[in-house]
This record gives sequence, structure tokens and C-alpha cells, in this order.
Amino acid sequence: MVDSASHLSYLYTEAFRQIEPRRTPPEVEVRFYPYAGLHHTIRLRSGRVYVRISDIFRNAPLKVHRALAFILVAKLLRRRTPEVHDRVYRDYACTPEVMRAADLARQKRGRKIVSSARGQVYDLDRMFDRLNRRYFDGKLPKPTLTWSQRRTRRILGHHDGVHDTIVISKTLDSRDVPEWFVEYILYHEMLHIKHPARIINGRRYYHTKAFRTEEERFPYYEQAQEWLDRIARRYRAPRARAA
Repeated sequence: MVDSASHLSYLYTEAFRQIEPRRTPPEVEVRFYPYAGLHHTIRLRSGRVYVRISDIFRNAPLKVHRALAFILVAKLLRRRTPEVHDRVYRDYACTPEVMRAADLARQKRGRKIVSSARGQVYDLDRMFDRLNRRYFDGKLPKPTLTWSQRRTRRILGHHDGVHDTIVISKTLDSRDVPEWFVEYILYHEMLHIKHPARIINGRRYYHTKAFRTEEERFPYYEQAQEWLDRIARRYRAPRARAA
């Protein structure tokens, strides 16, 4: 366990020395912060480095803090993180205890803005019930359904397991968007409920092989992919997707 601010600052100073040995390391201030989840930041301001570490990591072993120091400093300097540090960090961050603590922090400290499932054109509640009967035998538990606050064009749908919520982009609540495409985005998010994320080699995978296989069974799957490409071309943006 490492909770001494001076000891933590030393780890970051050493990381600077090893990554850029020809430069004098800047002064580093390290503090724990009650983030809503597992989150860490590093900022350079007026020649001084400020590091904020999730308080979930307060009791992390020394080797994990050293690994995190190298990861954050490498990020700040736009350098590639050595695999050994990335692996040490992931092995700890993906333990059931830490993941559970992160979920609890999101539940208690996070805030989910919910508007309404009923849009001007499409009703997500009715659509969910229809898809549930058709593809899940009516057995999928119903989360909170809501249209997004903003008309997002890159992320068209998102399932938040911690807050048990599915958010669909307000952009799709339009007569210009075919109903089957909205259904596909909602169906994709419903699959996240049926196929929760899996931890493989220290990484969390959301779109597993089983997930993809079932997703491709959607009757309008190919047409939906074409629509995703069309949206990207129309707004000259990265390809839109369901998260």
C-alpha cells in the first residue's frame, strides 16, 4: 500500500527520468480524487505536473502505482507505454474487488441524465417490448430507456450496466430514419444485457464472438451497416456506431 504523497511523487519523477533521461524532471504533485469510477489524470501546467488518481487505488500495491506512473507519464509525453507496466496495471484493475469498487463509485458518484423513452417519432418502450418478444422470448429484463439529451452522431446507442440504462441518440428520433435502423441500434444495446462484458487477458471485451454472431442474425444487419457508413459520409465524421 502506498498513500504517501511524497512517495507517489517520487515514482512519477523516476518515470520521467527513465522515459526522458536528458530532461530535468518537472515537479510533480500527486493526489487521490473521488472520481466516479476508475479514472486517473495527468496535466502539465506552468512547468508543474499535476496527477489525480482514483481513490479506489489508495490501497494499491507499490508495483501497481509504479506501473500507473509510467502509463500516465508516457501518455503525457506521447510515448508508447511499455507492455510490462500495462500488464501490471490491468492485472490489478481487472480484479473482481477493484472492478466492483469502480462500479459502486459510479453508482454513488455518477449521474445519469434520463429524459424520456417516448420520442417525437419513436417510442423506445414499445420498441423494446417488441424486440424482446421477437428475439429474446420476452425474457430480457427491461432497463431504463431514454433518448439522449443531445443529437449525437458518432455514438448512436449506449448500454450502461452500472445504472441499468440504455440511451439512444436523439438523432435517430426522426421520420428520415427508418424504424428498422432504430430497432437495430436498440437490439445491439439489448445484446449487451444478454452478453455481459468478459475479461480476457486482463482486458474487458464487450463485443464477444457470441455477441457478434447473434447481432448478425438481425434481419436488417447488412442494411444497418450501410446506414452507419452513410451517416459517416454525410457528416464527414468517423463511422457512427452503437457502443
